[in-house]
Amino acid sequence: MRAAVLAVALATPAAAAPCGGDFGDFLIAMEAEAIAAGVPADKAAEFFTGAQQDPKVLKADRSQGVFRKTFLDFSQSLISKQRLTTARSKSDTLNDIFTRAEADYGVSRGILLAFWAFETDFGQVQGDFNTRNALLTLAHDCRRPELFQPQVIAAAQLHAMNDFDLDTTGAWAGEIGMVQMLPKDILERGVDGDGDGLILLKTSEADAILSGARMLQHHGWRAGEPWLAEITLPETFDWSLTGLETERTTEEWQALGVSPRNGALTPGLNASILLPQGRKGPAFLAFPNYRVLFEWNKSFVYVTTAAYFSTRIEGAEPYAAGNPDPALDLDQMKALQEKLTGLGHDVGQIDGILGAGTRTAVQKEQVRLGLPADGWPTQDLLDVL
Repeated sequence: MRAAVLAVALATPAAAAPCGGDFGDFLIAMEAEAIAAGVPADKAAEFFTGAQQDPKVLKADRSQGVFRKTFLDFSQSLISKQRLTTARSKSDTLNDIFTRAEADYGVSRGILLAFWAFETDFGQVQGDFNTRNALLTLAHDCRRPELFQPQVIAAAQLHAMNDFDLDTTGAWAGEIGMVQMLPKDILERGVDGDGDGLILLKTSEADAILSGARMLQHHGWRAGEPWLAEITLPETFDWSLTGLETERTTEEWQALGVSPRNGALTPGLNASILLPQGRKGPAFLAFPNYRVLFEWNKSFVYVTTAAYFSTRIEGAEPYAAGNPDPALDLDQMKALQEKLTGLGHDVGQIDGILGAGTRTAVQKEQVRLGLPADGWPTQDLLDVL
C-alpha cells in the first residue's frame, strides 16, 4: 500500500475545500479530497472520524509575540552556555549521523543542531497538541488554508501507510518530531536513518536529523558553502547597500571596506549585508544558504538567530552586540507600519513585527528622507513620518 499511496500523493494535488463555515461539512469535504488524492476510503474515514477543532491552536496562531523581540533579545534568550555545550556534545556523540548528513545532503551539522535545539530542545519538548486536530483547525481557519489543507491530506496519506497515529502530538502548527517537520515534508522527504523500515521523527535521532538535512537540500542548500559570517563595516559605509535585496560578491564587499570579524570570507559567493538592529548593532554577510533557512521558519529573527547559533556551534566567536538605537514598542511599530502603508509600501499585516516588508519600506523612507538607510526603525523616523 505504501508505494501506491505515495505515488498518488506525489502526483495528485488536492483541490481546496472551502474554509470557515460548519466544521462538520468541512471534514466531509476534506475526506473527499483525501480519497481523491489516493487515500483508501476506510483509512480516510478513520482519519477524519472524531476530529475536533482546537481553540488553543487558534489562540497560539494569533499570539506569536515572541517574534516581536529584537535580534539581540531573541538570540540571548535562546542561546545559553548550556545549550551551546549540549549542541557540541551531541555533535560528538552522534558524529556518524551528522557525517552522513553532510556527505549525503551537504548540510552542515551546525545548522541541524541549531534547529534541533530551538525547535524541541534536542527532542525533549516536542509539543502536546494533537496533530490531526491542529492541522484541521488551521486548514479550516481562513487565515492560511492554502498552507494547511495540503498538510491535512499528507497526514491522511501517512495514516494510510501506518506512519501516522491519530493520537500523534506535536507543535500547535502541526509540526512533528525532534526537528518539527510538517506531514507533507515527512511524506516526501522523510528518511529512514536507522534502517528499521520506519520514519519516526519523534523517537529516532537518525531519522530526524537526516530528514531535516534532506529537506534543506531539497529547498536549495548548497554543500560546502557558508550561510552567515559576522563582519565589520566602516563608519562611512553606504548603508543603503545593506539589506537582503542587495547582493554583491564577497570581493566586491571587501573592496567597499567590509571585513570579516573572524577568519576569512569565502571568495566568489554572492552575499547581502544583514543588520538585524541597524548600523549600530551586529553586522553579518548572509549567503544564499541563509535564504534557504526561511523554508524551515518564516520569522526573520528566528532564522537569523538559528543561523548565528549554528556558527557558534561550529566555533565562531560571540557577536559584537554594539549599542543599537532603542527598538520601537508594539504600538509604535504598528503606527509605523500604518504610516508606511499609507505611503504606498507593502508591509504585509499590521502586526508590530519587523519583518522583511517593513524593513524594506523603512530603508526606502530613510533614503528618501536623507537618513542613514540601515533599515532599523527608530523614534526619529516615526516622528518624521
